[in-house]
Order: sequence, then C-alpha cells, then structure tokens
Amino acid sequence: MAGIMLRSTAFNDHDMLPSRFAREGDNVSPPLEWAQVPESAAELVLFVEDPDAGKTPFLHWLVTGIAPSAAGAPEGGVPLGGREWPNDFGSTGWGGPHPPQGDDPHRYFFRLYALDRPLELPGTPRADEVHRLLAERDIASGTMVGTYSR
Repeated sequence: MAGIMLRSTAFNDHDMLPSRFAREGDNVSPPLEWAQVPESAAELVLFVEDPDAGKTPFLHWLVTGIAPSAAGAPEGGVPLGGREWPNDFGSTGWGGPHPPQGDDPHRYFFRLYALDRPLELPGTPRADEVHRLLAERDIASGTMVGTYSR
C-alpha cells in the first residue's frame, strides 16, 4: 500500500498539540497538509481518534468526500469537498482533545485515507464501523500523532 505524507505546521508528529486545538481552548482543528495521494483515488477521508480514551477509541473528527486534488485543511476549516460527521461528543465537526484531568497524555491519531470508491456511512458512524469500511476501500494512507494532557 502506498503512503500519503501527512503533516501539520502547528505540531510535529508525536508532539503535544497546542492548547488552542483542545476543547477547553479555541476548539479549532489544526492545519493539515498532505501529498503523494494516488492518482486513482476517488475520495479522501480524514479520521481523528483517541485510542487512549477507554475500551473503544473516541472519535474526534470524521470528514468524508474530500476531493483527491485537495492538499490540506486550513486551521479551523474543512478540506475541499469535505463533509463533517458527528463526533463522540455528540456534535458535528472537530471535537478537540479533552482527556480527564491528571491522565497521562492521550494520543490523537490523525489519519488520511485515499479510497478507491466513495465511502458510504450510517447516520452516526462509530469509530469501529469506520475502520471496517475504510479497510475495504483503502488504497493509501498517512498518519501523524499528536498528544495532549490537562
């Protein structure tokens, strides 16, 4: 499988996310940039989750329908063509980090997937459903991780 280069100008891979992206901060999504998307991609999907939140990963942001020609997302914005879905806070769009006070830093996985055909999701998808459906269509992906604690 091919690799997509995914990065942010706001934090480096495995570094602490700035507090403005957190729920108690400005709660805005960080800027992202990507490259090396396969020409055969029909759609890009952006998926952000916290696997340290409990028994199941906590969904912080899900954006589908991103144009394969898109090269990133601005701070607080949605990538070209993107449709935001409900997060596990119960709101649509970005839901910033909000781990329990005193927890060790949680990891926030930012994943961008290139798909061979558009993704069809139920009305309020869970993280495990999204993983299963992405695995059936994924032709390339890129991952970066941010951490956060309160």
